[in-house]
Amino acid sequence: MGARHEIRFLLNGTPVALSDVRPDETLLDYLRLRQRLTGTKEGCAEGDCGACTVLVGRLRHGDLAYESVNACIRFLGSLDGCHVVTVEHLRRADGTLHPVQQAMVDHHGSQCGFCTPGFVMSLYALWMREPQLSERAIEKALQGNLCRCTGYEPIVRAAQAVSDYGDVASDPLATERAAVIAALEAMKDGVRVEIGSGRERLLIPADVDDFAAILEAEPKATIVAGATDVGLWVTKFMREISPVVFIGGLDGLHGIDEQDGIITIGAGVSYTGAFALLEKRIPALGALIDRIGGEQVRNMGTIGGNIANGSPIGDTPPPLIALGATLTLRRGKARRTIPLEDFFIDYGKQDRVPGEFVEAVHVPVPDASSRFAVWKLSKRRDEDITAVLGAFDLRIADGRVEAARIAYGGMAATPKRAKSVEKALVGKPWTEKTVEAALSAYEGDFQPISDMRASADYRMMAAKNLLRRFYVESTGSLANLSRYEAA
Repeated sequence: MGARHEIRFLLNGTPVALSDVRPDETLLDYLRLRQRLTGTKEGCAEGDCGACTVLVGRLRHGDLAYESVNACIRFLGSLDGCHVVTVEHLRRADGTLHPVQQAMVDHHGSQCGFCTPGFVMSLYALWMREPQLSERAIEKALQGNLCRCTGYEPIVRAAQAVSDYGDVASDPLATERAAVIAALEAMKDGVRVEIGSGRERLLIPADVDDFAAILEAEPKATIVAGATDVGLWVTKFMREISPVVFIGGLDGLHGIDEQDGIITIGAGVSYTGAFALLEKRIPALGALIDRIGGEQVRNMGTIGGNIANGSPIGDTPPPLIALGATLTLRRGKARRTIPLEDFFIDYGKQDRVPGEFVEAVHVPVPDASSRFAVWKLSKRRDEDITAVLGAFDLRIADGRVEAARIAYGGMAATPKRAKSVEKALVGKPWTEKTVEAALSAYEGDFQPISDMRASADYRMMAAKNLLRRFYVESTGSLANLSRYEAA
């Protein structure tokens, strides 16, 4: 079957087919400039403020799920087969204000109003999932929305009152669900999408095998899964990214399951998609995911992408390295599996040959003899980039350290194990004296740099203090320190 030369999606209630799509065109620009749907605002253009929040619904294995996303860094080419919902689409069946909007009005949740559509859309997504909203759920859903006027309290009160104004079952996204599913199913044709040429070219593979074939033929192509990183290449650094291969819609990269104590996470699984299983089986990772970006970023960003970009301050590689995770890499039909720690060679350099991509990561679940914890340090608690992240997996038997895997982010040019520190601990009694004696080994493992996030001295001191903290909480010296907390 030949290629298709247009993308197809639903915009609110209207089918859209576009053949004139630039690979770097954002959903925000399309909505505002082409469709004149100006309720969606541009604030930061980097996925931080939430003023551009919209909902995107996609079919996964026959089920339709809607998620809040940042339109400012979401590329239009990633929306093939999706339903995009903007604030203009919100309404009751009689055409009056939607329950979320009316609650915001009555509880004075808006002042200047610039950020309000983004808050409304984030709360709409949450309300559709959880009609009776707890304060904790509201705060989590709004981590990625910033307001300079109201102080948030009126917005939280409005969110708690939404169900007083209507019920989810009567919402248009509920009553029109069957029709939307049918429309999205009709858009599926199982073929590759190719649009443009030369420096203005985008491709959407038909499936994972087609993706492998595309990348083998075009090894320098930019791979876009969630765009939480590549989006900023465009909006902040004005980089050319063509040709682009959009893989967010490939079901074959969206599997997550557990077999024989190993959790396998497909490269396309988002933080949100991985959360439920990881939070249940490795609670410290669930707590860490709650610290990554805001809800919109977690809905878009993928664990595979966080690994593949090789950043020294990526949040997931250090804990996965500490757990002994492995990585499956694929080129064409050939696959190889390597320890995750071996993937990171140097700053900006990974063990990946041209045409090869990350297909899955395999994470061992800690057993009863393992003590595992991870902590992230950043200037602000929510929606901030890591200064230092430490992950610890120790086995203690008869009061001695039987095995240790310790990894850090923000301390070197790559995510890196503290092998000298590990060596100083293994075989020794698990005591404060052993921990203090091991601290001098940090200088043999790391020579951190100073930058806008932290000084080298702070990073070194913080890294050492995280080991002290791990000792304190693992021995129960302070009852209020949870083993499964991500600071």
